[in-house]
Amino acid sequence: MRMRKKPNLIPRMERCGAYQIKDPAAWRGKWRSLLGGERALYLELGCGKGRFTCETAAAAPEALFVAVERVPDAMVIAMERAKAMGLENVRFLDADVADLRDYFAPDEVERIYINFCDPWPTNRHAKRRLTHPDFLERYRRVLRDGGEIHFKTDNRNLFEWSLFQFPKADFALEEVTRNLHAGGIRGVMTDYEEKFHRQGVPINRCVGVKLHRDREPDLAPPLPGGTEAK
Repeated sequence: MRMRKKPNLIPRMERCGAYQIKDPAAWRGKWRSLLGGERALYLELGCGKGRFTCETAAAAPEALFVAVERVPDAMVIAMERAKAMGLENVRFLDADVADLRDYFAPDEVERIYINFCDPWPTNRHAKRRLTHPDFLERYRRVLRDGGEIHFKTDNRNLFEWSLFQFPKADFALEEVTRNLHAGGIRGVMTDYEEKFHRQGVPINRCVGVKLHRDREPDLAPPLPGGTEAK
């Protein structure tokens, strides 16, 4: 469901402006300097209203969290959450996932979170799925060897399809589960995840670990968008 446009969006964005990076390319290779010193760098692709981003960042102050979101009406809520919680280790980008290598240097990122992305259920839209091998190859360019992609979805078809895609891009699969919260709540939930869980919908999760390659292939042309998450 599309989020309703907010008539007061601009002043709200301005009040939280310290949390938004408007020129991410300028920070390529230098993200850790935002907080001073060496820190783990985590990305979230499609943060929505930011519940997962902010609560995860609060639990890991030693890491810098950079959340990518293409819907300003959602991102402003996430930034307001970060401000209300007094978080210092979170920043937000209005950017395209297909362009990550323009904003992050090779081996700069330790972890990527993909939570409840658009499943794009028709075959003709398969390339828009954020776990398509073309996207996974782009993630490889910014992840260090051994870096991780943490993927959660309520969509079983997308999950099963994705399990076949990670190995194509040389990611080893770990922590594969088709009912994450069967034994009790595990980890931080997104707003949508909590709703699905209350309805009895199983949550699927896996971790893809980047394996070493001697040489990375050239990347394909830019991909279409489709980064909106729930």
